[in-house]
Amino acid sequence: MKTLNVLMSAALLGSFIACNSNDDNATNNESTNPVELKSHSKTPILISKKAGFENLEIYSILSSEDKLVNSPDFVYGSMADGNGLLKNADGTYSLMNNIEAHYSVARITFDKTFKPVKGEYVLNATATANTAMCSGTLVTPEEHGFGPLFLSGGEWDGNSKNVFATDPFKNANFAGTGKTLPALGQWDVENAVPLGKDAYSNKTVILIGDDTSNDSTPKGQLGMYVGNRGDLENGKLYGLKVISSGINFEMDMQEGTSYDVSFVEYNEKTYNEIETESATKGIMGFSRVEDIDYRKGSAENNREFYFAVTGRKKTGLIGKGTAYGRIYKVVLDANNPLIGKITCVLDGDKLTGKAKQFHSPDNLVATKDYLYIQEDPNGYPDTADKTHYAYLYQYNLKTGVLKVVLECDQVTAETKGYGPKTTAWEFTGMVDISDKIGIEGSFLIITQNHSWTNPNFFDPKAVTSTTYKEGSTLYLVKGLER
Repeated sequence: MKTLNVLMSAALLGSFIACNSNDDNATNNESTNPVELKSHSKTPILISKKAGFENLEIYSILSSEDKLVNSPDFVYGSMADGNGLLKNADGTYSLMNNIEAHYSVARITFDKTFKPVKGEYVLNATATANTAMCSGTLVTPEEHGFGPLFLSGGEWDGNSKNVFATDPFKNANFAGTGKTLPALGQWDVENAVPLGKDAYSNKTVILIGDDTSNDSTPKGQLGMYVGNRGDLENGKLYGLKVISSGINFEMDMQEGTSYDVSFVEYNEKTYNEIETESATKGIMGFSRVEDIDYRKGSAENNREFYFAVTGRKKTGLIGKGTAYGRIYKVVLDANNPLIGKITCVLDGDKLTGKAKQFHSPDNLVATKDYLYIQEDPNGYPDTADKTHYAYLYQYNLKTGVLKVVLECDQVTAETKGYGPKTTAWEFTGMVDISDKIGIEGSFLIITQNHSWTNPNFFDPKAVTSTTYKEGSTLYLVKGLER
């Protein structure tokens, strides 16, 4: 998510140097598993563990200042974001990774030990019409019943407010061309997320987050596409409407109370027309719908999904849209995805509530029992509780307990020369890779290091001209509950 905001502490600067193969903190719990967890990046670990999570293992895997052995000219560009990991038939791995501020999608190859060895761009700024690719979803037959396919969306800048579908095995020579999915509509697309294949028999249900912002009326919708299994062209498009009486704006919904919803069909598919139709039909507007994910573990769980509204603090939005951010849960009917219940489970505007520390929740990853929430601070450190760097939270889906797991360590970053601490970084791109690499509790997570700048931090194979030359860092975190 694009935010270049000012907070209150730390960051770094960079050179351009080869990934090393240091053996610090190497871990491998399976003697037959070739994966070795270790740091491969020159960039140090610049995130800190919070109370209760001291036993987590953190590895710095790749950053913008590293060179990869099989592609020394590749640059892990500015604002690395949504991603998904595939295990290849030969035992290597491919990470599809949006590079938000370079309007591109990269593919990074890892060897059998999970060391990054090659990077290339498979969708570049020409293909996306210079439109930012933010959160992303890797679709696989095992999880979704079709694919493999990487879904990403045009959110800010540029001229393509579409959902893009990219073959993970695409030839990088054709990075200048891309495939869009007109049936999924045009929005300020944060992400497009298909529910798990068990949610609805023979149906594909895709949730779409619309990050539209407005200073007087919340205008970000939660869209839904429904088609036959794997059909991304001939289905119908809907928007979430709260049908319980007395709910005109998102702030009319109180934390912990459930409300009836229906998904209302759109006749239109293009950007301005969807905006107009949403208002006419009373489809709910939120203050910037961000990432979406569904609960894992069963068909019933797959029909339970969560989305983040990052918030916008403007006088004209008081009483209408969240300022500091909210997390919503939607539970869909077992037989009909077009009806269900919505509940605000965490309200950052409730300054004495459990989410009183919220400062712009942005990206999400849901497991069977937990929701992990990543912050992108939007520059509103208005209370002591909100005066912190970007947090990663753990929300227990069974008990409702909310804990802080990690924080961007910008104080240390500044002392090591990685940029001024006054511009906030963000957490993003978190995915559960436990089953892919065969090590329980393993997650990838990215920091967009907005204050760490270097004129070399862009790749001309992604974008030929850009003002965004910020560092990104990819970490592997082991030991989180699922």
